[in-house]
Amino acid sequence: MLGIKGVLARFSPFFKDYIPYFLLAIFGMLLSSGGTAYSAYLVKPLLDEIFIAKDKEMLELLPYAIIAVYALKEAGRYTQAYYTAYIGQDIIKRFRDMILENLLKLDLSFFHEYRTGELISRNTNDVERVRTVVSNLIPEFLSQTLTIFGLIGVVIYQSPELAFYALIIMPLAIYPLSVLSKKMKKSLTSIARKVSDITAKLSEIFNNIEIIQANNAQTYEHELFKKDNERYFKLTMKSVKVNELVSPVMETLGSIGVAVVILVGGKEVIEGGMSVGAFFSFLTALFMLYTPIKRISGLYNKMQDALVASERIFFLLDQRSSIPVGTKMLPSKIDTISFHNVSLCYGEKEALQNVSLEAKSGEMIALIGDSGGGKSSLMNMLMRFYDPTSGSVCINGIDLKSFDLHDLRHNIAMVTQRVYIFHDSVAANVAYGKEINENNVIDALKKANAYEFIQNLPEGIHTHLDEFGTNLSGGQRQRIAIARAIYTNPQVLILDEATSALDSQSEQKITEAIENLIKDKITFVIAHRLSTIKKADKIALLKHGKICAIGSDEELLANSQEYLKLKGLQH
Repeated sequence: MLGIKGVLARFSPFFKDYIPYFLLAIFGMLLSSGGTAYSAYLVKPLLDEIFIAKDKEMLELLPYAIIAVYALKEAGRYTQAYYTAYIGQDIIKRFRDMILENLLKLDLSFFHEYRTGELISRNTNDVERVRTVVSNLIPEFLSQTLTIFGLIGVVIYQSPELAFYALIIMPLAIYPLSVLSKKMKKSLTSIARKVSDITAKLSEIFNNIEIIQANNAQTYEHELFKKDNERYFKLTMKSVKVNELVSPVMETLGSIGVAVVILVGGKEVIEGGMSVGAFFSFLTALFMLYTPIKRISGLYNKMQDALVASERIFFLLDQRSSIPVGTKMLPSKIDTISFHNVSLCYGEKEALQNVSLEAKSGEMIALIGDSGGGKSSLMNMLMRFYDPTSGSVCINGIDLKSFDLHDLRHNIAMVTQRVYIFHDSVAANVAYGKEINENNVIDALKKANAYEFIQNLPEGIHTHLDEFGTNLSGGQRQRIAIARAIYTNPQVLILDEATSALDSQSEQKITEAIENLIKDKITFVIAHRLSTIKKADKIALLKHGKICAIGSDEELLANSQEYLKLKGLQH
C-alpha cells in the first residue's frame, strides 16, 4: 500500500519537467499567503491609528494599502491556480497515455482477468481523482501551510503569551483527525471498487444490448445494476459522514482556543497591557488561522481518496507482459511452421496436449472438430497471444519466441468469427493500423467481394461506419474483415470461420479469392462446415486438445471413423 510519501515519490520524476511552472505557482502562493497574513496585520493600524488616535493621514493611506494587498493576494491566487492546474492536467494527460500504452503491450490473459469496464474506470475516474493531488491538494496544502506560518507570525508578533494559549489547542486535533483519515481511506477503497463494478456493468449492458432485449432481460439487468448502485450510495454516504466530521472537530477545538484568548486577552486590554488594535489584529489572525488549519485537515481526508486512486493506476503502470519478446526479424520467406509437442493450459484447464503439426509454404491446413477441441488455442499460440505451457512453435526451425513480436504479427493476418469494425471510414478499417493507400484498399475490397456494396455507400470507401459496423449486414462486415487481411499481404493467413456469415454465392466468390491469395502463403482454416475445406492439403481433426486424425479429405474418409462421424452429422 502506498502512503503519501510513496505517491509523491512516484510523481517526482514528472515534477522536474515543470520546475519553471512550479516556481511561478510558488511565487503566486507566497503573494496569496503573504497578502492574507498582512490583511490581518492591517487591523491594528486601522483601529489604533485611525479609529482611536484619529490619524487622518493614515486614513488616507490605509485604503490604498488595503487595495494593493488584496490585488496582490488575488493576483497570486490566480497565478497559483493557473499554473498548478496546468501542471496537474499535463501530468494526467501523460498518465493516461502511459497507462494505455502499457495496457496495449500486455498479453490477453491480463484482459481476461480484468473486466473492460474496470480498466476504463481506472483510466478515467481514478486518473481524474489523482489529478486532484497535483492540481488541487498539493498546491492547496502548500498554500495553506504558508498562510498558517504567515498568520502564526502575526499572532506571535502581536502577543507571544496569547499565542501560547491559542496554539496549544492545535496538537490536540491530530489524534481524532488521524483516526478519521484511516476510516476514510478504507471507505474510499471500497468506493473505488464499486465505481469499477458499476462501469463494468454498464459496459457489459451496452455491448450486449441486442441479447438483453431479445431475451426480455431488461428488468433483470436493471435490478442487478440497482443493487450495485445502492451499495455505491451507502458507501458514499459513509465516507461523507466521516469527511464531514472534520469540520465540527476543528470548529469545537478552535472555539476552545478562541474562548481562552478572549478571556486572557480581554483582561490584558482592560488592564492596559495590550492595545485594542493589537488585540483585534491578534483575534483576526487567529480566526483566519483556523480556516487554513481546517482546510488542511479536510485535504488530508481528500488525500486518502487520491492515494486509493494512485494505488490502482500505478498497479496498471507496473504490469508487465508475461510473454517475452525476441529481437529477430522474420525471414523474407516463411517455408515452414511447425508445432512440436505443444501443450497449453488456461489456468488449471488444459486446452492442448502434446500436439505436433507442420505446415509448408503454399499449403492450406484445415483445423476441424467440435467446439472446445483446441483449434483456436493452436492459432492463439501462433499469434503469440499465449505461449505454450510446454513444447515449441517454430518458423523455419527457429522458435517463435526469438522473433520480434511486432514483426511476427505484421506477417500474419487473422480473420475471426467475431468481426471487429471500428468507428471510422471503410478505408481506415481495411488499412487498419497502416497508412491508407486508396488503390490498395479498393483492390483488397474487390478481392474480398466487398467493393460492389461499398460503391453504393454515400461516400464510398470514405464512408464512416457505425460502432461495431451496425450500419452493415453481418456478411458485409465479414467481407471488410477479409479485405483487411488481404490488404496487409501477409505470409500467413488464419481464417477462423471467415465465411460463416456469407451467403452461398458470396462464399463461393470469397473462396475463389482466397484460393488465389494462398498460392505462396501458409493458410490455416478453422472450419465447422466441411464444405469449406475440401481443397485443404491437410485436415487436422482435434478432439479434447489432441489431434486424433490428420490427412487429406480422401485419406481421412478412408481411415478415420471420427471424420466419417463428422461428415455424417452434416449430411
